[in-house]
Amino acid sequence: MDINYEDLKVLKRGQTGLGFLIEHDAGYISPDEPRNQPFIMEMKKLETGKMVISEPLVVYVILQKYGILNRNGRVYPEKILKRQNELYQKAIRERSAIGELDHPESSIIAGDRISHNIIETWWEGHTLMGKMEILMTPGYINMGIVSTKGDMVADLLRHRIKIGVSSRGVGSLVEGKNGEQIVQDDFEIICWDVVTAPSTPDAWIFRNPEEARPYVENIEIKKPILKENLTDKLNKFLLD
Repeated sequence: MDINYEDLKVLKRGQTGLGFLIEHDAGYISPDEPRNQPFIMEMKKLETGKMVISEPLVVYVILQKYGILNRNGRVYPEKILKRQNELYQKAIRERSAIGELDHPESSIIAGDRISHNIIETWWEGHTLMGKMEILMTPGYINMGIVSTKGDMVADLLRHRIKIGVSSRGVGSLVEGKNGEQIVQDDFEIICWDVVTAPSTPDAWIFRNPEEARPYVENIEIKKPILKENLTDKLNKFLLD
């Protein structure tokens, strides 16, 4: 398939074709969840100047759902997400399943914007769950000094801000019979980023699996159309 990468763009809601597939809502951390209160109270003690935060800071998150129409009008088929999750295990094993705070319009993960690392994923029905480590500096852990994106994520939680996680990938979309955009078999996950408004319904970050269970969904989806792999060509274009 001949592609002019200079024309490659982020596909917005309602658009089909080939490009970046960036979601803007998926999962969340709820500071008001009772099981989060010990952690929130511990972080509030930063105001006293005492060293109170312990590492690692790990949260539970809904990463993605297959067969669910998200707020971008897209549906991710089961086969595609399960394959991408299997491929993503290599990054998890190598501690390179990193992501940023907020989505850039690129396939490159910028080192100065890294905020977290995914350390585990698993399926609960049609929902891809994960454990995410928030990456904090000694300055934040000891004194509450925010100097990195990971520190910013931790500090948002300290201020009881509800934040989410959402996917960044590349691939193509075709329109379904009901006007939805179906993600195709050439889709490749780049990472999951921390965002303020995720796109998969109720895909938020949680402190434990039980908190997430009310949001796990189960429905069926038709099979996707086969297309070619894109990531290597795309990264070459962006780096040239």
